[in-house]
Amino acid sequence: MARSKPSARDALIKLRAEREELATRETRLREEAAAELGTVLLECGAEVLEPAQLKQLLRFSMTLGIDTAIKRLSAA
Repeated sequence: MARSKPSARDALIKLRAEREELATRETRLREEAAAELGTVLLECGAEVLEPAQLKQLLRFSMTLGIDTAIKRLSAA
């Protein structure tokens, strides 16, 4: 008995379900990553920084590149 070829509609329904699954997984993983980063901030005492200062520091570090930013800060 030959299998019938899946229809485009069925494929779209399956794809939509997979996207929803991936979106849910991404949300969960983002929350886990945020919790891990929060733990790191608490461990190094960075909870005293204002959120705007932390955001500025991270943006600057990402612009320079992490290795370069660490080298610059280590030299100071």
